[in-house]
Amino acid sequence: MLRVEGIEVAYGALVAARGVSLEVGEGEIVAVIGSNGAGKTTTLRAVSGLLPLRAGRVTVDGQRIDGQSPAAIVERGIGHVPEGRQLFPSLSVVENLEMGARTARARAARGGTLRWVFDLFPRLEERKHQAAGTLSGGEQQMVAIARGLMSLPRLLMLDEPSLGLSPLLVSTVFQIIAEIHRRGTAILLVEQNVYRTLTLSHRAYVLENGEIVMEGTGQDLLRNEELRRAYLGL
Repeated sequence: MLRVEGIEVAYGALVAARGVSLEVGEGEIVAVIGSNGAGKTTTLRAVSGLLPLRAGRVTVDGQRIDGQSPAAIVERGIGHVPEGRQLFPSLSVVENLEMGARTARARAARGGTLRWVFDLFPRLEERKHQAAGTLSGGEQQMVAIARGLMSLPRLLMLDEPSLGLSPLLVSTVFQIIAEIHRRGTAILLVEQNVYRTLTLSHRAYVLENGEIVMEGTGQDLLRNEELRRAYLGL
């Protein structure tokens, strides 16, 4: 479905991603792990068209999407839940969700998608008229994920969805990701909770200093002694 081939992304003179290649197939959960500043968020932003490429290419179903606008990339079925939620705090929950349904296909299906999202996140239905900025951190994260689903993505990219949440809410977020996948959406997951992420993922890539240094199945990487020492403290 998604193929990233040798991309290079820079902020001025600072190269943040260098020769990064990865792919996500239909129905997969693929993770990207690494320390802060490794280039994980940069990679997702490049796929979404939010950052230009200095080299490489990004394709969906074999057709290039690099150089296209973020809106056009959403039209191609790529959804992005950014780090930090980035909600509209003064708008209600339902208004924030409706902001995610901007493509023609998503607008036409908006009523049915809202029902599906509220089935997935019943707490949001209870608070649908409440200003998003007044919600708890966990509830705001639910809104961010739900808004991403409103575009009806074939692939949902999630950037640090459990960041700053309590252990109980972290478990809830991973259960939600598993349920989204079960309902047919592929997932590209950036997460610092390495154990849970590799347990959930079919495959994973390890980024260090903007480069892929390791890849494999989630279970193979969990058994890798170097990774266990570096990221799990074992």
